[in-house]
Amino acid sequence: MASGILIIDKPAGWTSMDVCVKLRGVFHEKRVGHGGTLDPMATGVLPVFIGRATRAVEFAEKSDKEYMAGIKLGVITNTQDITGEVLEERPVSVSRKELEAALEGFRGDILQIPPMYSAIKIGGKKLYELARKGREVERPARPVTIKSLELAEQQAENLYTIRVRCSKGTYIRTLCHDIGQALGCGGCMASLRRTMAAGFFLEDAVTLDQVREAADPASLLLPVDCFFSGRPVLVLKSAEAEKKVRNGMTVVLPNLAPGEYRVYSQNGIFLALCQAQGGRLSTIKSFFEV
Repeated sequence: MASGILIIDKPAGWTSMDVCVKLRGVFHEKRVGHGGTLDPMATGVLPVFIGRATRAVEFAEKSDKEYMAGIKLGVITNTQDITGEVLEERPVSVSRKELEAALEGFRGDILQIPPMYSAIKIGGKKLYELARKGREVERPARPVTIKSLELAEQQAENLYTIRVRCSKGTYIRTLCHDIGQALGCGGCMASLRRTMAAGFFLEDAVTLDQVREAADPASLLLPVDCFFSGRPVLVLKSAEAEKKVRNGMTVVLPNLAPGEYRVYSQNGIFLALCQAQGGRLSTIKSFFEV
């Protein structure tokens, strides 16, 4: 039974769930989830978790992400990206230096008002469902963190590429829209490519065509424990300790330093991500499967 992580270079025009559905068929496995939604127009790094590895999805969703985004100045749309209905076009007299100066105000901890065309629920309704009916509702601003933001290049007149590293929940199209508003000329996202998610980069990614054409698609899977590679390894020394971890029980290890550990059986099977505190080892998430 297939289990592991597959880093997909998502093609434009596909939803993140489209990719998961395709991979369910390839691997004949119902348990397939992704580590952070990409809009259909976006491309790039989409970590996909298959089989028991889906237990790691919650950790991937919380991780930082990095993008290369095209920002088109002078154009405002209802979706805040180039695919939407153009609401307004304004003249642009912004220099590269002025754009770089404007970026300063969006670094660090900021507040974002989520776009109407998003899956966030207000009053039990997804915002995009209300937007498609022509309705707009008040959305509370949400805190996000822009860890780095820089101007990469100018592609054409009024069209630039920015590099963004940000926290979970950041809307890059809203960032482009807000930068345009700060400049007074308006703006929208013209393109989006995710270059990093959950600690994985484009060089780790494969295309869906590569997966489909592989003689053994399972050979492309990364082991789930690689996702936790920043944690130290703990190999259990006794069958009794192994049994307790397999059953989600606490193990007493008086000399173990506090922290998170990748915990393995005596024969090298990855059992769980665990937390050590006060000489007691408890399970954060089990990855053992019979």
